[in-house]
Amino acid sequence: MTPIIRRIDEHGVGQHLQSLTELLQDAVDSGASVGFLRPLTKPTARAYWQTVQRAVGADHRILLAAFEGDALVGSVQLDLAGMPNGSHRAEVMKLLVHRRARRRGIARALMGAIEESARGSGRQLLVLDTRVGDAAEQAVHETRVFEGRDHPTVRTKVDG
Repeated sequence: MTPIIRRIDEHGVGQHLQSLTELLQDAVDSGASVGFLRPLTKPTARAYWQTVQRAVGADHRILLAAFEGDALVGSVQLDLAGMPNGSHRAEVMKLLVHRRARRRGIARALMGAIEESARGSGRQLLVLDTRVGDAAEQAVHETRVFEGRDHPTVRTKVDG
């Protein structure tokens, strides 16, 4: 099944809060290096997504989610640099795919969609951090956008 990628607005974060919470918990439980330690409690995960909700509402963050049917199976965020000298860049954050939906091209689809969102927001430079050897690193490097495997922070221009 081909995932449908949708941009989630502030209201949508509230609508999908349960699924987003479960997605983050699943990622942390499976060992993803996304800034949280195991076990990630439901209240902590919900609080994180409520912070994202405020950032989306303030137009500081873009949130994309992948759906298979009605099921939210992945997400990625683009944090837009707010300083005047950073209006050309953004940070890709929290590329998450639920364990039950991995190895089906969802991460690749999310990365392609976030690249388009960056371009549409006038961002020419994307930055992201990933752990060397992690599944996320492999997913990122399978996209045509990101290079620089040996660098702890990968930087690239979105136009290639």
